[in-house]
Amino acid sequence: MKYSSLTLFLFLTVVFSAKAQQEMPLYPGAIPNSRNVPDTEVVEGRETGGRFISNTAVPTLSVFLPKHPNGKAVVICPGGGYRGTAIDKEGVLVAQSLNADSITAFVLKYRIPQDLTNVDKSLAPLQDAQQAIRFVRKNAAKYKVDPAKIGIMGFSAGGHLAASAATRFHKMADPNETDTTSVRPDFVVLVYPVISFTDELVHKGSRTNLLGENPSPSDILLCSAEKQVTPDSPPAFLVHAADDKSVPVGNSLAYYSACLENGIPVEMHLYPKGGHGFGMFNTTTPDEWMGRLRNWVRML
Repeated sequence: MKYSSLTLFLFLTVVFSAKAQQEMPLYPGAIPNSRNVPDTEVVEGRETGGRFISNTAVPTLSVFLPKHPNGKAVVICPGGGYRGTAIDKEGVLVAQSLNADSITAFVLKYRIPQDLTNVDKSLAPLQDAQQAIRFVRKNAAKYKVDPAKIGIMGFSAGGHLAASAATRFHKMADPNETDTTSVRPDFVVLVYPVISFTDELVHKGSRTNLLGENPSPSDILLCSAEKQVTPDSPPAFLVHAADDKSVPVGNSLAYYSACLENGIPVEMHLYPKGGHGFGMFNTTTPDEWMGRLRNWVRML
């Protein structure tokens, strides 16, 4: 049967009250590609979905450790149109659910692309995603993680960030980075993701926030993840609703097709209804996509 409002409320209340074992600065020293300005971060509470954090200039990584880690880890990138992060609904809640299946989780509060706080705003989120993967891989023994089983997961614009990390790992987003630790994720999970910046499929808010009002054709190509998939890209898992009016389902279809064309293992689950931003709970169906995800991850 469908989830009741009471069931969702109780579950969200329990999870949102949970705290990460540790929230730490993403960078041990100076933040690359940043301007020396006051922190402008704003935290808002929403009636559904918990906290929404905007204007983040100081990225952090929150660690969620399971009781019995199975060696697999996921870096989670909440969505928010590149203007903020739905840190609870698409971060904390998901991390707690993964922990229940013995998966170690890291919630990334990445920088919001702004000219005020970043020298090149288009690179800041990807720098943060690569740094998060680098951190987890370098500290794999500490967190009882297999360094060859580190994935990245993203929702909406966070899905664009995760897809970018999964397709643009050959080159460091930070040109001054000297650490040679691999930033390639071993798998990627994309939930109602922004994938393409082409006019046909674009979520205009995400593209404008990341690249500005008049992006160049080369920047549009580079930031269209379906155009960047290669045979080296990691296995992918996608979830989307066909009636998504904010981010067309064609985004997921394009990434799925690109994976097939390049021989990348890919699984996709499409729902006829659900709209955009349903998080872990698509209330239009009794199907639980998180259960399907857990089955997929077990097979990796």
